[in-house]
Amino acid sequence: MKQDIKQELGLPEGIDAKLDGAILVLKGFKGEFSRDFKHPKVELVVEGTNIIVQALNGSKREKKLVNTFCAHIKNMFKGVNEGHVYKMKLCSGHFPMTAAVNGKKFVVKNFLGEKIAREMIIKDNVKITVTGEEVLIKSISKEAAGQVAADIEQLTKVGNRRDVRIFQDGIYITEKDGKVLS
Repeated sequence: MKQDIKQELGLPEGIDAKLDGAILVLKGFKGEFSRDFKHPKVELVVEGTNIIVQALNGSKREKKLVNTFCAHIKNMFKGVNEGHVYKMKLCSGHFPMTAAVNGKKFVVKNFLGEKIAREMIIKDNVKITVTGEEVLIKSISKEAAGQVAADIEQLTKVGNRRDVRIFQDGIYITEKDGKVLS
């Protein structure tokens, strides 16, 4: 059954919101972040200290989109206020592996005794710090931080017909934005 769907999100203190067409721009303590919320049946409105996400005469699909847009906006609030942090751990059982950041590249040396270092280009507005066996990934965008963490895991994937039960070396995610993985 079609109905009008409307959700209001209050702006936290210290965050300014601006809407350019369908692009929402938030400014906070950590910086500025923008995201495109373009959809023909769902619209965003900024009124004072509220962001209104609404779909007039919407169905179940538009209700899902409204809830998705609200979740993305809440992630943006957290990103411009506190930032998103992913933690990873270096696990090397056979050969002592080292990781470092060289400019815009993340470099892993001596992975499984390989002579050639594995490299990855770091996305814009993502900061990586390596301290001992811990890798911290910080960003305003939750999607960018998660994608860089996934790329690092894929960079150190064990291949070449090695048994993954024996060769458990790699860099693995231990904490996703405050949620500890077991």
